[in-house]
Amino acid sequence: MRVILITGAASGLGWAMAQHWFAAGHSLVLADIDESGLNARAAELNNPERVLTVTCDITRAADIHFLIDETQARFGQLDLLVNNAGITHRSPAHQTDPAVFRKVMAVDWQGPVELTLAALPMLRESTGQIICIGSMAGWMPVPGRAAYCAAKAALTQFFEVLRLELEADGIHILMAYPSFLDTPIENHALGKDGNVAKHPRSMVGGMRSAQWMAELIDTSLQQRKRWILPEPVSRFGALLWRIAPALYLHRYANALPVSCDKAPQTGDLI
Repeated sequence: MRVILITGAASGLGWAMAQHWFAAGHSLVLADIDESGLNARAAELNNPERVLTVTCDITRAADIHFLIDETQARFGQLDLLVNNAGITHRSPAHQTDPAVFRKVMAVDWQGPVELTLAALPMLRESTGQIICIGSMAGWMPVPGRAAYCAAKAALTQFFEVLRLELEADGIHILMAYPSFLDTPIENHALGKDGNVAKHPRSMVGGMRSAQWMAELIDTSLQQRKRWILPEPVSRFGALLWRIAPALYLHRYANALPVSCDKAPQTGDLI
């Protein structure tokens, strides 16, 4: 039995991973800023001996240290840290309030970085593992997602460096790069003014379920894979951006509009 800490665990991919690992018999620390959502998830699992919920904001240093202290006090160990919490936005960069950029970077990059550093002493003791939920948006430009692309790109670079630095400690890092998943993240996407965006996002390629992704992540973790890039369309887009950027811009700039008049859809490029 392992102890697994998951951020953004109240919904979407975080909750799918929690359900998957709970069914496998592991103990869970479920962290989220959504207190009511966490309470509902704890009631659903109904096992206080194996499930600890901690309401926290990973952009606050005090909350991060509280989360680690609570994990230590309850279970005395940490075997797997899952940096899953994240937010997105849908707005042209030149029209967006810089406060939106700061918030996206704080949640999607700074939070995972600081939480991981705080968790490292426990992970060293257990020779543990780290999962980071990146995005193919960090590999290629997506119109209307400048801050999100930047945050996910920064996440990748930081943890690839950290991977090299932690090899001597035996700590394994898995970087997962989902594309479009059927999760609620898009329902809370920020608009240019920092409020919830009113226009829907566009999508290229198919949409997968969070449960499918959770199972793939677990299988890849057991195989000690370093990366997951499961969506062929996104892999092609990332490759095209690197070898023929002008063609990428011509092909995808108009295929991914930042606003339209269609009804919103569930899911997001995460």
